[in-house]
Amino acid sequence: MEEMEEELKCPVCGSFYREPIILPCSHNLCQACARNILVQTPDSESPQSRRASGSAVSDYDYLDLDKMSLYSEADSGYGSYGGFASAPTTPCQKSPNGVRVFPPAAPPPPAALAPPPPPRNACLTCPQCHRSLVLDERGLRGFPRNRLLEGVIDRYQQGRAAALRCQLCEKAPKEAAVMCEQCDVFYCDPCRLRCHPPRGPLAKHRLVPPAQGRVSRRLSPRKISTCTDHELENHSMYCVQCKSPVCYQCLEEGKHSSHEVKALGAMWKLHKSQLSQALNGLSDRAKEAKEFLVQLRNMVQQIQENSVEFEACLVAQCDALIDALNRRKAQLLSRVNKEHEHKLKVVRDQISHCTVKLRQTTGLMEYCLEVIKENDPSGFLQISDALIRRVHMTEDQWGKGTLTPRMTTDFDLNLDNAPLLQSIHQLDFVQMKVSSPVPAPPILQLEECCTHNNSATLSWKQPPLSTVQVEGYILELDDGNGGQFREVYVGKETMCTVDGLHFNSTYSARVKAFNKSGVSPYSKTLVLQTSEGTKGYQEHNLPNNP
Repeated sequence: MEEMEEELKCPVCGSFYREPIILPCSHNLCQACARNILVQTPDSESPQSRRASGSAVSDYDYLDLDKMSLYSEADSGYGSYGGFASAPTTPCQKSPNGVRVFPPAAPPPPAALAPPPPPRNACLTCPQCHRSLVLDERGLRGFPRNRLLEGVIDRYQQGRAAALRCQLCEKAPKEAAVMCEQCDVFYCDPCRLRCHPPRGPLAKHRLVPPAQGRVSRRLSPRKISTCTDHELENHSMYCVQCKSPVCYQCLEEGKHSSHEVKALGAMWKLHKSQLSQALNGLSDRAKEAKEFLVQLRNMVQQIQENSVEFEACLVAQCDALIDALNRRKAQLLSRVNKEHEHKLKVVRDQISHCTVKLRQTTGLMEYCLEVIKENDPSGFLQISDALIRRVHMTEDQWGKGTLTPRMTTDFDLNLDNAPLLQSIHQLDFVQMKVSSPVPAPPILQLEECCTHNNSATLSWKQPPLSTVQVEGYILELDDGNGGQFREVYVGKETMCTVDGLHFNSTYSARVKAFNKSGVSPYSKTLVLQTSEGTKGYQEHNLPNNP
């Protein structure tokens, strides 16, 4: 259950969601946090001023990141989420090279004060996917309330409460051992034997663990979600195109006349089935990951044992030689110790990486299982698509190569003790390694990355502690519309300028290193904004996305 806690915390305030709302991008926000990160856009550039009169428009208008960058410095999302929590009227600081630095987040307003209405043409940027949208006249009331998530948080917080106590202890109540479902009473072991013996009529009573009894006690019907446009109407149908529950009044008004509409209960069961099937695949991956972690921990012990055995063999060989070998022996032992530390470091790093990844996977699984327990079809369907996608994406991350050890436990070193005495000073190991490791992912140097008109300059470097030889780098750039990446540079240089880009476009860039052993993982993605035209010099660096 502890792994699930990350799924239940707001990305802005870092606390458990309070009155969460569902954004059109399927992410959640506290209602108060969403109000704090609203940004007011100019009337001249608002989407309402660009609409044709009488034309049909959607409930939400999304602005590209390049448009939003003209309205506010706060939408770039550079750095931690604290930048989003700052007041919309507080400008961010910008260094000469274009890197944005956000001021500390302003403290939240007192709970006693009524929240101010959203400003005209207010826009909101999701702190997780950085999608920007413009609010309509309803403001934040246009976003549906995620009551299903509230229920999961309530159960989680109650589950973390203190252990249940026996209800029949006279003085200091002991910790409960069982609960009788028929009596609805928690018993410790002594009180159960004294007051609830397993004989007579009480033999038919069902005793369950205290945690299970607590869950059965607190299960209660929750408030059914209502339509955001018609607050007095309950959701009864599901629009396949909009991927949202609707009410009968929405259908009568013709908002979904050309859309495929299905029964809410049928879609609820279908999405529950899809999420359950996806969880089965992810569960298999999690089991494999647990077994893989056991294998890695055993490798640590094997490396330790092999290291001791190898050192003992080496010392025995060196002691059998004359005094001339003693000067060389210390050097050889030093090299063995380095190999030992290198193997341990590689395996421990892989253990740490796999443990974090498994913790995230387990948290997502527990969250999804809690979501499936909910009996609110409307609330479930509001988040089921996003959860199904996340489960599939997490399962794909456990693909081939992830559960394969990066290091062997054997010490592939052979000591040749046949040379004559005059060759002792040249005595060395015969290394029989299969291949050197692949490079580490490069690090983009944000302070040197910038844009000028329709060209972009990017700079990168190897991690400071990396000792792996690099033969070259591959720089990739997308098409400026969120399309596929393509190679724009291959070579040994660590800086590249790309010309001929489109004006007023947002590009994503990433780089990887390579050597004879293979290609490194990609660096973090850097988002760059080109200028609107030949108006002069403009630099724009946006946050990196893993």
